[in-house]
Amino acid sequence: MSVELPVAQRDELWLPLRPYATNRLQEGIRRERRPVAMTRRYVEANASAVSNLLVVDVDHSDAVLRAVSSVGSHPVPNAVVENPVNGHAHAVWALEAVTRTEYARRKPLAYAAAVTEGLRRALDGDAAYSGLMTKNPLHTDWSTEWLHGGLHTLGGLEEALDGYMPPSRWRETKRFRTNITGLGRNCSIFETARTWAYREVRHHFGSPDTLHAAIHAEVNTRNAQFAEPLPAVEARGIANSIHRWITTKSRMWKDGAAVYEATFVAIQSARGKKGGAKGGKASGQVRAARRDERAAAMLEYMRGTS
Repeated sequence: MSVELPVAQRDELWLPLRPYATNRLQEGIRRERRPVAMTRRYVEANASAVSNLLVVDVDHSDAVLRAVSSVGSHPVPNAVVENPVNGHAHAVWALEAVTRTEYARRKPLAYAAAVTEGLRRALDGDAAYSGLMTKNPLHTDWSTEWLHGGLHTLGGLEEALDGYMPPSRWRETKRFRTNITGLGRNCSIFETARTWAYREVRHHFGSPDTLHAAIHAEVNTRNAQFAEPLPAVEARGIANSIHRWITTKSRMWKDGAAVYEATFVAIQSARGKKGGAKGGKASGQVRAARRDERAAAMLEYMRGTS
């Protein structure tokens, strides 16, 4: 049964102000003013900084039936946008907005990515769907079923997806690493780039601007490796978030180069003593000496590049 949503409510569910839009995905996408974008066949699903729509691409001729026949399988979507020619459809769930850029809100984003994967599994959706562009529910080429206007919660969606949610470490699986799509791209870039940035800090003590440039370059490099990269503004937001956290929250950054060097030497010394206890006094002294040499060389390198 189709429920026609008021225009104001539809506007609350679809947030982008200058979304990507196109009539043919093969011809590329470009940002357009919201009123113009609303006339296109395909539009960007979410705003650059937040996600409030979870979309699953169901490439089956009975896509609508799969989406609305939810008993014991998945929660009812807010809308199903069908291609009447082949029966394929996008199923859409609306929820309260989840930020995609702020460092402190990464867990909700990863949670949203996992819930989206659960929805995909429940409907046997397309695993390669990026989640960036969705069928415009207002376009006359599509047949849209508005089912309800209520907002879902991630917890409620997860509970209803019992048996379809991915395991807790699913992002470490080979399938995920080799086919990162949708919100998973954001999570992947953030996790790998921040780990890289923590090591990169030692080359930029006292120079937040060069650290900022290095993080941005690394994020853009990682983003370019995706078949469908994140929008530039989203990648920039990830880089800014990592940089802001390091320069305002990181103890290593606050302590500076001197403390880092002293800590580095202390760790190397402790490792040398531990090795000496295991391998005998003479061999332990040799290994300790070698470690000290490597530590000294590393410190010289860091001084020369910081």
